[in-house]
Amino acid sequence: MLSIVLLGSGNLAQHLANAIYSSDGLELKQVYGRNPKALNSFETFAPITNSISEIVQADIYLLAVTDGNIGHLAAQLPETVGTIVHTSGAVGMDVIGNDKRGVFYPVQTFTKGKPVDFWAIPICIEANTEQSEQHLVKLANGLSNQVYKLGSEQRSQLHLSAVFANNFSNYLFGISEEICRRNNIPFEILRPLILETALKVQTLSPFNAQTGPARRGDTNSIQKHLELITSTTEREIYTLLSNAIKTNHEEEL
Repeated sequence: MLSIVLLGSGNLAQHLANAIYSSDGLELKQVYGRNPKALNSFETFAPITNSISEIVQADIYLLAVTDGNIGHLAAQLPETVGTIVHTSGAVGMDVIGNDKRGVFYPVQTFTKGKPVDFWAIPICIEANTEQSEQHLVKLANGLSNQVYKLGSEQRSQLHLSAVFANNFSNYLFGISEEICRRNNIPFEILRPLILETALKVQTLSPFNAQTGPARRGDTNSIQKHLELITSTTEREIYTLLSNAIKTNHEEEL
């Protein structure tokens, strides 16, 4: 039985606690957090503590905290034979100074109160010793059907691509919602379109799935859209993306 101490009490920690608690072969020994109120919601999963000195021994110490707190928290932990790992996609493994260290990066967006199927979430791992890697493989295989071994540089590039795929696309959804709001149009009309766009790239490359006036070279539609846009920021984004799409597909025009 692989034992885990989870450190953190935010959205990701909540999802991890539930997944580990529900998994065979994994033991969630303890949850640590600084916020007593947030920590109370973990009592159903494992014993809790807000004291570093009370942290128990385990095979893996899973730091589900903000990027800026990883190194500081790792340095505070009592001496342990276990492996200390963080869950960040943007931070290198060596921010943890301990002899046994690694990364356990679930590639997914997590929102409070929104359930996720951990088995469908790709998990990227990295470790500095063979034993630590074996433990991380066991942890990852106990939670997900998709496990990848990636180095820190690869993971940084993956995190960058995830920002484009998730954070930036969601910001564009927000612009769409705002345009609808300004014109008394139900945003729900666009939900099937958004869903189909996401479903297409499950079987097609984004390049081949691209549609719209910029790919077609429809300058008349583009000009009409620009005349409708009242926000300088929205006009700049529309122009930048339209030009990028046209450049990407210029051989087809």
